[in-house]
Amino acid sequence: MKLNRPHEECGIFGIYNHQEASNLTYLGLYALQHRGQEACGIVSSDGHDLHAHKGMGLVADVFGNQEIFKKLPGRSAIGHVRYSTTGSSVLKNVQPIMVNYSRGSIAVSHNGNLVNAQRIKDELEAWGSIFQTTMDTEIIIHLLATSKANSLLDRLTDALSQVTGAYSLLFLTESRMIAARDPQGFRPLCLGRLGSAYVVASESCALDLIEATFIREIEPGEIVEITASGMTSYFPLKKTTPCPCIFEFVYFARPDSCIFGKNVYSVRKELGRQLAREHRVEADIVIPVPDSGVPAAMGYAEESGINFELGLIRNHYVGRTFIEPQQSIRHFGVKIKLNPVRELLEGKRVVVIDDSIVRGTTSRKIVKMVRNAGAREVHMVISSPPTSYPCYYGIDTPNRKELISASHTLEEIRRYITADSLGYLSEEGLLKAVGTGNTGYCKACFSGAYPIGFPSTKPDNQMELFDKEAAQ
Repeated sequence: MKLNRPHEECGIFGIYNHQEASNLTYLGLYALQHRGQEACGIVSSDGHDLHAHKGMGLVADVFGNQEIFKKLPGRSAIGHVRYSTTGSSVLKNVQPIMVNYSRGSIAVSHNGNLVNAQRIKDELEAWGSIFQTTMDTEIIIHLLATSKANSLLDRLTDALSQVTGAYSLLFLTESRMIAARDPQGFRPLCLGRLGSAYVVASESCALDLIEATFIREIEPGEIVEITASGMTSYFPLKKTTPCPCIFEFVYFARPDSCIFGKNVYSVRKELGRQLAREHRVEADIVIPVPDSGVPAAMGYAEESGINFELGLIRNHYVGRTFIEPQQSIRHFGVKIKLNPVRELLEGKRVVVIDDSIVRGTTSRKIVKMVRNAGAREVHMVISSPPTSYPCYYGIDTPNRKELISASHTLEEIRRYITADSLGYLSEEGLLKAVGTGNTGYCKACFSGAYPIGFPSTKPDNQMELFDKEAAQ
C-alpha cells in the first residue's frame, strides 16, 4: 500500500478494577482510533481467566454488537488499535496477543517497534521457539516465558533488558496489569484514575472520554504494576537520555491530548506562528489541510495578520475503502476526502498549511485542486522540516527513496507540487516552537540522527534497508 502520510503503529488502553472494564476499554480505543484503523482488540480478566475479542476494522465495527461485551467479563481489561508496521495486516497479528504458558495466562498490547527483533527471533527459533505471528511484540512474550527469574516483574525486566527500540506496553494477567515504557520514551503513555480504578492510555484524550483524572505520564524506563494492593512504580532498566518522538506533536497525537508534558493543540499553533516568522507570504487568506493542519494554520494567520479561512472541507464519513467509478476521475482519492470552497478561493492569493510532505503526490493534488477552484496564487507552507529519513521506532513511513525530500531540492519539490512557493519549518524553529527545555526529542525523520544504533549482523528487512540507505 502506498502511503501519502506517515501512519502511527497503534494505540493502547487499559483499566484495572472497574465493573465496566471492557466497555470503558472500548471507549478508550474509540478515542485512540486515530492511532490505528486496521484492526483492534480487547482482552479482559475476570480474576480467573482471560477473555478476548479481536477483529479487522474500526473499533465501532469490530465491537458493534453489544453481545460481544458479555463475552468479555471482569473488572480489568486492555485494548489495542493497530496500524501495521512490523508484521502484515492479518487477523493473526491483531493485538492484544494472549498466550498460556507455564506460569498462567498473559496478554500484551504494544505501541512501538523493536530494532533488534529479527536477531532475537533467530536466536529463539534456534532454541526451539515457535512463533504464531510475524510481529516483534511476540518476541517479548517468548523472552518473558523463557526467563529463569521467579516473579513476573523480574521476568519482564529480564525480557525488556534484552530488547532495544520503542515500546509502550500493557500486560494483563488474571490478577494484575503492568505498564512499561522504553528508556528513551519514544511513544507517549499516561496514567489516570477513575474512582478506585487505574487507567493507562497512549494519550490523555482517552482519559477525558471516560471522565478519568489524569495523574501523570509514565516515565521513560518505568514499569508500573497495578494489583489489588494498589500501584507500585519501578525503574529497573538501564537509564539513558529520553528522546520522545517530536512528530507526535506535528501530526500523530490528537490536538486535545497532553503528551510529553505539553498540550498538542498549543504546540501546533506555535508551530504555525514560528512558520509565519520564517516564511511570511504576501497573500489574502490562509487555509489548512484538515484536520491536522488546522491549529498550525490558525497560528500562522494570527502571527501574519492574514485572514484564516476553511477553504478545504473534509468529508469525515469516508471509510477505509471506497469503490472508484469506472470512468476515471482525476484526483479521485483526494477529492472524495477534501472539497474546495470556490467562493472563498476564487481570485485569492492562498497560503495552504499542511503538517508534512511525504511523497508529494497528495500535496500536488491539493495545490491543483485549490488552483482549479479559482485561486490566483497557491503557496504551500509546511509546519515541520522536510521528512527525509524513515522511522524505525513505530511509525510506518516509506523507505527513503520514496520520500521526496530525500532526493529532491526545495525548488524541485515546489515545481513538482506546482505551488507558487514552498516553505518548510526549520529544525531550529520546530524545537523553538515545541519548547524543549531539558528534553531532547527524537527528530531522526528530519535529521537522520537515529538515537538507537542498529544491529550490525542478521538485520531484518528494515535494517537492511537502513544499511543500504546509510551507504548512499
